[in-house]
Amino acid sequence: MTRGFSWRNFDFLLLGAIVLATAFGTTMIRSAVAGNEGLLPLINRQIYFALLGLAVIFFFAAVDYRYWLALYRFLYFGIMIFLVALSSLGQVAFGAQRWFTVGVLFLQPTEFAKIVVIIILARYFDKVQSEPRDLRWILGAFLWAFGLAFWILIQPNLSNVVVISVILGAMLWINGLQLKHVAIFAGVSVLALGILVAISILGIRLPFLQQYQQDRITNFILPDPNATHGATYNVTQALIAIGSGGLFGKGYGHGTQTQLRFLKVRHTDFIFSAISEEFGMVGAVIVIAVLAFIVWRCIRAAQKAPDVAGAMLAYGVAILIFFQGAVNIGVNLNIVPVSGLPLPFISYGGSGLTALMLGIGLVESVVMRHKQLEF
Repeated sequence: MTRGFSWRNFDFLLLGAIVLATAFGTTMIRSAVAGNEGLLPLINRQIYFALLGLAVIFFFAAVDYRYWLALYRFLYFGIMIFLVALSSLGQVAFGAQRWFTVGVLFLQPTEFAKIVVIIILARYFDKVQSEPRDLRWILGAFLWAFGLAFWILIQPNLSNVVVISVILGAMLWINGLQLKHVAIFAGVSVLALGILVAISILGIRLPFLQQYQQDRITNFILPDPNATHGATYNVTQALIAIGSGGLFGKGYGHGTQTQLRFLKVRHTDFIFSAISEEFGMVGAVIVIAVLAFIVWRCIRAAQKAPDVAGAMLAYGVAILIFFQGAVNIGVNLNIVPVSGLPLPFISYGGSGLTALMLGIGLVESVVMRHKQLEF
């Protein structure tokens, strides 16, 4: 099971991009929380989690990724226990139970559950690679993913259920999903989305969604231009921040929307707007380019993987980073409804950052057990 590896095969370009993104993210968090004494401790916490994340990358890179695949039952049911425990022991915030409080830290098992889903699906597609791509093959993958997604949904945390669904759908496609099945699922998804939008606009409550989640959908479809709070207000301020940044921005620490606190949750959901205001379109494009480079290196690792399991691990991490980044930026640009998904490696969040670093460690483990990447 163990594969030989050499640190010479370690993808230092990928690591460098991660360090660059994380360091810049911490710097932007410092600017975003400036003047708010209650948020100042977040800067040091993010630094601690970033350093922990680097150690996590090297640890998981050194361990053969197939060991984690062999422990799939332990990982799967272990994270499920944490997700179930959230319903009674979790910290309530924004209408959902998503965090465990450990001292001054908030730990979010859902972030690690997404990595576990990637591991589980990587093992599944490796085991069934010779089976026909029929409904049974699809159902098997769905049941593994939904086994964790269900407990995330009832928190409720619809945005991360969508993330898991996208990872599942993309992995199915990469492994040979038939076009007829794509058409069926696309039709069902469009119908379900249409019903959800209609129900939300009509004001009918759904049991697995909080009122604020349905309000986000309604506000996106029918925005109130006079709103002085809530998702509509936040998006409006984000657009003002992005537009006022111009080409080169107002300078670090000089963004008026950010520093005067018109821009809410500016260190998490709307940090892209803070970046755009202070560094302009040039800075925003550079951030997007760095994230795109990280995704590309993960895809490159998948293409060079020695087996299906390794390829699916790397593809899964690439999909996770790409989708969360695209949605976060889309929210800031008012292209998609507010979701609460962070900007990978940039937004504040210890659990999210550590989980992504863990994913990068798995990608590096795949890279190190194959020939050196070609450039």
